[in-house]
Amino acid sequence: MPATAAPAVSAVPNALGRFGEFGGRFVPETLMFALDELDREFRTAWHDPAFTGEFHRILNEYVGRPSRLYFAERLTREAGGARIFLKREDLNHTGAHKINNALGQAMLTKRMGKKRVIAETGAGMHGVATATAAALFGLECRVYMGVEDIRRQELNVFRMKAMGTEVFPVESGSKTLKDATNEAMREWMSTVEGTHYIIGSVVGPHPFPLMVREFQSVIGIETKRQCLEQTGQLPAAVVACVGGGSNAAGIFHPFVDDSEVSLIGVEAGGHSPQAGQHASTLSFGAPGVLHGSYSYVLQDDDGQTSDVHSVSAGLDYPGVGPEHSYWKDTGRVRYTSVSDKEALDAFHLCGRLEGILPALETAHAVVETMREAARRGPDEVVVLCFSGRGDKDCAEVARVTKK
Repeated sequence: MPATAAPAVSAVPNALGRFGEFGGRFVPETLMFALDELDREFRTAWHDPAFTGEFHRILNEYVGRPSRLYFAERLTREAGGARIFLKREDLNHTGAHKINNALGQAMLTKRMGKKRVIAETGAGMHGVATATAAALFGLECRVYMGVEDIRRQELNVFRMKAMGTEVFPVESGSKTLKDATNEAMREWMSTVEGTHYIIGSVVGPHPFPLMVREFQSVIGIETKRQCLEQTGQLPAAVVACVGGGSNAAGIFHPFVDDSEVSLIGVEAGGHSPQAGQHASTLSFGAPGVLHGSYSYVLQDDDGQTSDVHSVSAGLDYPGVGPEHSYWKDTGRVRYTSVSDKEALDAFHLCGRLEGILPALETAHAVVETMREAARRGPDEVVVLCFSGRGDKDCAEVARVTKK
């Protein structure tokens, strides 16, 4: 599709949950009632000062928001161009941006009178955030996680269990995030009356892409204000990693109508561009349906969802949120990819230069941030959404780099 001018932020999605041609609902009839209920409850809550006031109170007092916008002086010197600032979502309680959305959806669960939540997780950070929110609000919780991800995210599995959450191992398929999402969707169909499914990214059927984006937009709202306060200008570019795409949607969305701000999403390039060796959906995928939404999907010649690979469990997903697909086709966001090796090198570089270990997901965005800063002058600012801390990945980085 040729690039066209994007309408104002408020114009998408439409009432049917469509971002241009993307989004919508492609689910069994058994879920339509629950999605209608969720849509009504979210829209009512989001315009209720009591709900939003309590949401922001918890983000401030419990999560520790606003997160810092930090000038990375040594990374800036290494890049040799624009000033690099890190939006420090890794400093949130639980160590990533995922807690913003998990708390919002847990509040909606209570508002709907439901007592149980389920979730999927890849890197484990959404699972930990959901377990945290469930413990805080007294909800029963089960998290679906592929056994390959359980192996490489042992610390987060322990954290979930320590907070009283059941971690359900998924043995099917590639045993990673896609398969965990499949199982969570199946379970939700049979337990929907008393269970809410806390989807962790801007994926899935309407209203999830809209709702998750709104809960995560606190990142971009804070970033815009902080950048103006600290530098006197908007950033020249904002960079974020993209798997399903929630941290990117959260930081990009408040900047979408600021045409002078370049927005750059970074996908997982894996080992190579060969099918099955990467998770670069927007670079190599085609429009299709996955997990209840029409968006770009990595598919084979028969239209079946392809296997994917990334050293980062959180980017190891064959789809992407429909709003990212819309932004790609309108040309508002530029999407690129970074290889496993480049991300691993950036993990170590950030640690050595700034004393901050990024999550492997974040490390992909570090690579492109350095490239973007090098292309710009010292009077400009590049902001990196530092989506999560790297504690969870240390054992896997050590294992992979020994090879």
